[in-house]
Amino acid sequence: MTGPTAPVSPSTEPESTAGWAPTPALGRAVLLAGLLLVAGVLLGRVDLVVLAAPFALGTAYALRRRPTTLPQVWITAGDDAPLVEGGEVSAAVSVGNPDAVDYDLVVVRSRVSPWLRITRAGFAGADPAADAAPADATPAAGTPTAGTPAGSRRSAADRPFVTSVPAAEVVDLELAGRALRWGRHPVGPAGARVATAGGLLVSRAVLTEPVGVRVYPRTEPFEAVEAMPRAAGLVGAHHSRRPGEGGELAGVRIFAPGDRLRRVDWRVSLRARQLHVAATLSDRDAEVVVLLDVLAEAGRSGGVNGSASVLDTTVRATAAIAEHYLHRGDRVSLVEYGPGARRLRAAAGRRQYLTVLEWLLDVRADASQHEPYDQVFGPQQLSSDALVVVLTPLLDERSAQMLARLARSGRFVVAVDTLPANLTPPKDRGWAEVAYRLWRLDRETMIGQLREHGVPVVRWAGAGSLDQVLRDVARLATAPRVGSR
Repeated sequence: MTGPTAPVSPSTEPESTAGWAPTPALGRAVLLAGLLLVAGVLLGRVDLVVLAAPFALGTAYALRRRPTTLPQVWITAGDDAPLVEGGEVSAAVSVGNPDAVDYDLVVVRSRVSPWLRITRAGFAGADPAADAAPADATPAAGTPTAGTPAGSRRSAADRPFVTSVPAAEVVDLELAGRALRWGRHPVGPAGARVATAGGLLVSRAVLTEPVGVRVYPRTEPFEAVEAMPRAAGLVGAHHSRRPGEGGELAGVRIFAPGDRLRRVDWRVSLRARQLHVAATLSDRDAEVVVLLDVLAEAGRSGGVNGSASVLDTTVRATAAIAEHYLHRGDRVSLVEYGPGARRLRAAAGRRQYLTVLEWLLDVRADASQHEPYDQVFGPQQLSSDALVVVLTPLLDERSAQMLARLARSGRFVVAVDTLPANLTPPKDRGWAEVAYRLWRLDRETMIGQLREHGVPVVRWAGAGSLDQVLRDVARLATAPRVGSR
């Protein structure tokens, strides 16, 4: 999560009356006092002059000290701790009074992303019943209308809040709730308007820029078998077929120059009356390329505890796969199959995992009429030894063609179906339902053709989704190949 932003500059106008305007109450007080005085003088009635005196004196007393600067507004978004879907989010909209005059009334309102369910909002130490405000006392900041999650309800931050701010002090409007979905969600913009001098002067609306809150995807516990098609690195957790320093026993052989003494098998040596050493297989790390198909989106996102769209499944599955293989010491890289062709280079370690989470926050579905294959898989951009895990809903024919081309190029490809299982047919009249069933049949035919081309297609189901597929791919990679003379 990001830290506080700098306070908004009050104004660039002269400090005398910049940003402050008289209220209708001031106009009515001046008009009434003036009419009574003029009528008293013209009619010679002292009682009218006496009646006008309280209005004139009260207005003059209220305006004896007028503000010279506008209020300052800024947003603070929680702390620096990583925030995951379903976690508690906190933010504060601060209103500062840099003037020497008290602010009698401050109306604050902030826009909040619909994916941040704000359930508690109020000023620190204030009575919650005092936070109500009339509907017409609203600053220039609206409520979100687009991107509202399914089944959403009105947020506690959608209404204006009222307080007072003494001179040279700051009041915080605290917002607390839950983060419903991964991504970069804005808190703000926030606005405030101030009334002072007994309600006779009001400031213009002071706005501040929004602050982004980073919400990482929640990863389900994911495990996969150790079988990898081919290990290319020098160190790692996967056993290769090459002899070397490792933990997998390959057999026992006679001691040779260069063998280490700690490898001597004393039991066999005593029986054979000749030194024997334990031969091991070397350990290798593998490179895993996770390819995200972002050509199309389907389904509706319901947040962390609701239904999952294609992007939700894709992002959460990518985070789980990356966490698993990076924890084992493998190298992981990410690639987007789309017009943007974003790419994250292969690396290992916890820093790479944090980089993966940051990279996933910017995943967006982006349709394109052009074939992005050559843009994504350029020369020397994809290792021939890497395991390519393709997360795709198979909604676009170009996705199936991409998988077939990868398989024909000799790479080890596993396709993970991210289409929601509970995708409902359209409710339109006519042939919509029949067309949906025909599309489903055509898609199943496409998946069958991919399997005939040697591309295993498996539906994402969390832990164990790829076990059998990885075993089959590893078995095919180590099987002898028939060559032609």
